[in-house]
Amino acid sequence: MRARWYTIVSLILLGLIGGPAYSQEPGRSSGGPSIFDLIPADSSTEHLLKTPNGDIRYTATAGTIDLFGQTGTRNAKIFYTAYKVPDAESSRPVTFVFNGGPGAASAYLHLGLMGPKVASLGSDSQDGTTPTLEDNPSSWIGFTDLVFIDPVGTGWSRAVPDAQNAFYGVRQDAESLAKFIALYTQKNNRLSSPKYLVGESYGGFRSAKVAKALKDSQGILVSGIVMVSPMIDGRFLMTADTDPVTAALQLPSLAAAEFERTGTFLPQKVQEAEAYAMSTYLVSLAGATPSGAEAEALYAHVAALTGVPKDAVARTRGFVSSVYRTQSAGNGRLVSPYDGADISADAYPERANVTNDDSILDGYTRAYGALFAAYARNDLRFETDMTYTLLSGEVNRQWDWDGRRSDANASDDIRDLLSVIPSFRLAVLHGYSDILTPYGVSKFLLNHLPEQLATGRTELKLYRGGHMFYSDPNSRRQANEDMRSFYRAAISGQAERPRG
Repeated sequence: MRARWYTIVSLILLGLIGGPAYSQEPGRSSGGPSIFDLIPADSSTEHLLKTPNGDIRYTATAGTIDLFGQTGTRNAKIFYTAYKVPDAESSRPVTFVFNGGPGAASAYLHLGLMGPKVASLGSDSQDGTTPTLEDNPSSWIGFTDLVFIDPVGTGWSRAVPDAQNAFYGVRQDAESLAKFIALYTQKNNRLSSPKYLVGESYGGFRSAKVAKALKDSQGILVSGIVMVSPMIDGRFLMTADTDPVTAALQLPSLAAAEFERTGTFLPQKVQEAEAYAMSTYLVSLAGATPSGAEAEALYAHVAALTGVPKDAVARTRGFVSSVYRTQSAGNGRLVSPYDGADISADAYPERANVTNDDSILDGYTRAYGALFAAYARNDLRFETDMTYTLLSGEVNRQWDWDGRRSDANASDDIRDLLSVIPSFRLAVLHGYSDILTPYGVSKFLLNHLPEQLATGRTELKLYRGGHMFYSDPNSRRQANEDMRSFYRAAISGQAERPRG
């Protein structure tokens, strides 16, 4: 049972309207209390952030937007935190941000990468026992207003009990978030502002689905999407032990993690590993089982790149994804799929299967939830007795993938957006040593977009670190600089585009 739970949770960070109508007040049972009673009124506060580019005064709003069913009955409240620079020009972008899961709240990107406050988790950024908040000079508030959204079932976003499942699915989720963005845009007079979406992990997949729903259902066109450590195509999630292409796309990230662990990391070395993966390695895995000198050379080189013992590489015929976690860092030590450079002791070395909690997902990143709840109460003045749901296994387990998870694919949505919105831009950000959603997959998918769609409009950026590369201050700072340039170029391109 525990192993099954780990399998579910390991995919969590990759993590509606028109629902049923109700004759009584939503969330109540014949005059009883409602979960919505615990959600306070919106709260707005004024703040100042000091950055290398100057002081930024901004307004923070923590609040909710109601979603209604076909009969006008409230079905859900979606919690959000918005940061706006007062009196800015209408050309200032507004960016809507969510995490993934399915089942993850937005606190990860909020307090880890983009918001005006950043989580401080010890000297090595990996100790969640005494978390604190600091000003984030790398906040994206320097070049865009921000709206962090917690989808239904996460954070403080809730649906009426009988309508919850109506939100837990690829299509339903995209429609509900599109509805939220449309309502926020109308209420805050942001229709003429360039609008961007940012999503992490499953949120990258989600961002393409939401952009499509915005276009088709709400008549709103987005200017761009930023995908952070995204899942884009589900077929690459769980086939690295059987599919030669998937294994080859993952190998550079396995090598990058080994370089980090041994203190030998250089981008050039990762590029060399990538070239090997897409040539000799891919051909060997796709062909007949090698033998003799060919096998000796293959297994020795893969072992050197990954740290997996040569005999284990030979036993798996070069498919090292599964054995990597347990054998690349030495006996009794495990590496995290969220960052292959992160090592922890195996709590159950006598068991054949890995049953450990994950050192990142179940470790220090859990502090984001309690830290955000305290921040909302103390700084944003949003005081509620409802607990903040950072990561919901229930949402993840109930998710409707509209078929098989492995068939989930956002590549067609990306193509459609590039085709019908000429000013649309896409940026994909990855950590080198993320082996859960390896950068090689995104690079492969971007490289296979039609040239006339992608040229000059898509980009891939790589950083030291794993799935949550932004926990490294240097990577967070570099991502800020890269995205400042991305937004500037996108907005400039829109301004220069001929009309009519």
